[in-house]
Amino acid sequence: MRVLLIEDDEAAAQYLTKGLAESGHVVDHAPDGPRGLVLATGEPYDVLVVDRMLPGLDGLSVIEALRKNGIVVPVLVLSAKGAVEDRVAGLRAGGDDYLVKPFAFAELLARLDALVRRSRPQAVETTLRLADLEMDLLARTVTRGGREVELKPREFRILEYLLRHAGQVVTRTMLLENVWDYSFDPQTNVVDVHMSRLRQKIDAGAAKPLLQTVRGAGYRLREEA
Repeated sequence: MRVLLIEDDEAAAQYLTKGLAESGHVVDHAPDGPRGLVLATGEPYDVLVVDRMLPGLDGLSVIEALRKNGIVVPVLVLSAKGAVEDRVAGLRAGGDDYLVKPFAFAELLARLDALVRRSRPQAVETTLRLADLEMDLLARTVTRGGREVELKPREFRILEYLLRHAGQVVTRTMLLENVWDYSFDPQTNVVDVHMSRLRQKIDAGAAKPLLQTVRGAGYRLREEA
């Protein structure tokens, strides 16, 4: 990750820069608030480490200026002030985390990793697969061995739920609650009827069936060895 360190203490800056570089990160250093603000607004960084007490412009003012300019890069505030009101002030100014000096470098590194991890968008799952069965959640299509399987909306929801719980036994109650949105058992065979139709569609013509009935328990989508 690329880190901007805004720290006026030369010894602390050298220590942090060396440690971060040895951990495989790229570090830029600004020794005061104004220069730190210029770098932070002009360059892309994964995370900022900002000392609270800085010459020219204090750390909280730097953070507030960044937030007013729409810059949402994660910020870890460093400070010798560890009272509750000090930590609250740091977070309210726009900081994402607050670390009190003195600190262990391992903790600082772990906090930076966590900040960057939370700031990065998670990959959205768009395809579910089991053996040669594939479901495209965006196109709303299902194929088995390259053959398109035509499913009705309710059948699609059932199969999606089974794929998300592949290998697990899914009970009638689980299906009623998560596919039909029932909080009670209507005492009908609606689940069994839909499962029978779904089995015919996805296992028809296939060498190995995937949809299994587990007697006395429910259903399971699993590839047999």
